[in-house]
Amino acid sequence: MNRILLIDGENLKGKIKTVFENQGENDLIWHNYDFKGLFNQVLEGLKIDEICFYFAHIKKHPQSIEKSKRLIEEQRLLKTHLERSGFKVIMAGNVRGNINKNGILIFKEKGVDVRIGVDMIVLACDKKFDSIILGSSDSDLQPAIKEVIKRGVECIYLGFETKPNKGMTCTTSRTILIRNSEVLKFKNKNVD
Repeated sequence: MNRILLIDGENLKGKIKTVFENQGENDLIWHNYDFKGLFNQVLEGLKIDEICFYFAHIKKHPQSIEKSKRLIEEQRLLKTHLERSGFKVIMAGNVRGNINKNGILIFKEKGVDVRIGVDMIVLACDKKFDSIILGSSDSDLQPAIKEVIKRGVECIYLGFETKPNKGMTCTTSRTILIRNSEVLKFKNKNVD
């Protein structure tokens, strides 16, 4: 069986960060985290032919130039780390800063979920993979999941034991949940 793992990078990072924060740890370094070790353990026994991480391009915002520069550099280091670990990194969409009605600068990611959904449909239509593992808890992907399954492709939801998305669990063919202990095990292991 040909199988691909598609990961919403910011969604995954947010879930992992929450696990560490709940343990009182705030010193996570993304470009040292052993994502390969995590996926090898969590998906043990499943042959994965390709793993793709999706991230949005970060744009500089005039009201937060220094923070923007720091975030862009962190993303560059993470992208390099992931590629050296054998993952494909797909840049889709943008992270843009907007001033809300209270005058507060808010950053929002746009376009990543759309790209993942389109890629899922293309992979199913082109019959490139028999199985898609989806590392995202974004409910907006449910229509794409339904279409993929309708086309005879297995779709597995890869979520987290803390607050798994029930809609994703019901929509997909199968669910695999990452335990908090597995997340914690692979912290700051520079594997490059």
